[in-house]
Amino acid sequence: MYARDIMSPGFHTLSPSNTIAEAVSQFHVASLEEGKKIFGLMVIDENDRLVGMISIYDILLFVQPKHIHVWSEIEDLEAQALFGELLDRVKSVQVSDIMTTNVVTVKPQTHVMVIADLMIKRHIRRVPVVEGTNLVGIVYISDLFNHLLQKFM
Repeated sequence: MYARDIMSPGFHTLSPSNTIAEAVSQFHVASLEEGKKIFGLMVIDENDRLVGMISIYDILLFVQPKHIHVWSEIEDLEAQALFGELLDRVKSVQVSDIMTTNVVTVKPQTHVMVIADLMIKRHIRRVPVVEGTNLVGIVYISDLFNHLLQKFM
């Protein structure tokens, strides 16, 4: 079994110029359309070339206030106002500002056990599948796991 056998050929993408607010919206749309939670999206340029990845973890890490440890000492109303101001400021930040640009990819003919090894060693939850310069799919760790699980049953 190879990447081409377990990859999702349909996928959602973002542009580097999309804002974080647009990215959050796209995560929601992608999850609804796929019927499962989507935790990472590929970022493509105007030539449909893969230039990065962004995950919900990247966004949460970015919006986390630097001094979150003192928030428990702040009154609830004051903390809510501070959080609201923080979210307002980050809404205009672009995906390109926080995306991962050093993206690990695989080819359609990459064996699933090689992909599993790569995901485990690199702590990767999704891997784009590229053929030449064309983005042809994505392998999610959950799909890989479910495929391997079926082999055991």
